[in-house]
Amino acid sequence: MKVHAIVDDLDTAQRAVAAGATVIQLRVKAPTAVVVERGRGFIGLGVTFIVNDAVDAAIALDADGVHLGQADEGAERARAHGLWIGRSVATVEQALAADADYLGAGPVWATPSKTDVGPPIGLEGLRRICAAVDIPVVAIGGIDASRAAACIESGAAGVAVMRAATDPALRRAVDEALGDG
Repeated sequence: MKVHAIVDDLDTAQRAVAAGATVIQLRVKAPTAVVVERGRGFIGLGVTFIVNDAVDAAIALDADGVHLGQADEGAERARAHGLWIGRSVATVEQALAADADYLGAGPVWATPSKTDVGPPIGLEGLRRICAAVDIPVVAIGGIDASRAAACIESGAAGVAVMRAATDPALRRAVDEALGDG
């Protein structure tokens, strides 16, 4: 869970893994058949493979898990197929109510990558969420190598990124903050 790279194609996924990503999340807003087609080859990357929103695609691709938003359905089907479940949260209340194996908490800072989210929760909001739950929390939103350590120091197990997915400095910053570097 150290570096969770959110990508939409195999080339970017391969570059993210080369840069140190430990989790690849395929995020393609399209029908299941398109997600499955775009996801071919991801299982061979040698890291944890998560599919965004699409439980049927995650099952078809033999992914390790699925990441679901607050309103997304399919958690029961995902569990029945042995998939990990990640949930997006922005509050302690959402975190405590989540049926999940890990949480994506944020946005920590404003981000141009996803515009349909609430206001930033900041490091204090991240701290509160991390302290409230016993499962890994991955910080998301406006994170790059210069901000990753602050997220880890706030209790996050890792960071999720889109724009910084292929930056090797991000993994170094996370490792240093975790004392692994």
